[in-house]
Amino acid sequence: MSTEAAKAAASQGLSQEAIVAQFQQLRNDQRNLANSLNTLEMDLREHKTVIETLQAADPERKCFRQIGGVLCERTVKEVLPQLVENKDFIAKTITMVTEDLSKKGSELNKFKEEHNIKIRGEHLGTEGGKGADAEGKAENRNVLVS
Repeated sequence: MSTEAAKAAASQGLSQEAIVAQFQQLRNDQRNLANSLNTLEMDLREHKTVIETLQAADPERKCFRQIGGVLCERTVKEVLPQLVENKDFIAKTITMVTEDLSKKGSELNKFKEEHNIKIRGEHLGTEGGKGADAEGKAENRNVLVS
């Protein structure tokens, strides 16, 4: 951390360790939000798949649904509206979590700039130049994609 940032932190009454701890907490919060978002998106895809499957089924056909660890026997016409409602709720929740994630990212960037935090491996401006780009491309050639 630079001396300017150290002076700013001292004037605010925060030690470098406290600043780093707070920055790590913000990063962990951001990671947790991203993980929640991924989980919700997987749930949404599963709901869409089940809804598509049940729409093609006979409405009087029996189906099973697990609710809170208990397997319940219902009919398609009873389960389908509940699934559609759950899907809509998950979609709204995804929107809210995405907004929270972007707010947390901007908060993290503001904190980073405010306390002049630099992360190892992060390229600043054009210091790396074309050499860094060529190096990054060389690293990408070693990735197996199927």
